[in-house]
Amino acid sequence: MYAVIKTGGKQHLVSPGDVLSIEKVEGLKGDSFVFDEVLLIADGEDVRLGTPVVEGARVFGEIVAQKKGPKITVFRMKRRKGYRKKTGHRQLLTSMRITEISM
Repeated sequence: MYAVIKTGGKQHLVSPGDVLSIEKVEGLKGDSFVFDEVLLIADGEDVRLGTPVVEGARVFGEIVAQKKGPKITVFRMKRRKGYRKKTGHRQLLTSMRITEISM
């Protein structure tokens, strides 16, 4: 059984037991979380495609950790003008373990 969920502006293909990194959601380690935007759900030969979401389908997950992603360096400059600016950014992420997919 697998499903396609939408969270943080991205789509993820998940099945029970998967651990994925998604955009930060509020909660502490061990808290449960429910994904309501399920775009597709498949169980063997039975495939249900949503328009845009599958009605009544939910994916349950458990927060494993709150963490930061890799550092991204942003460097801006204007040639011949002496303008240089260097900044960095680390995106906040949540590690989530998928526990159950229900229709």
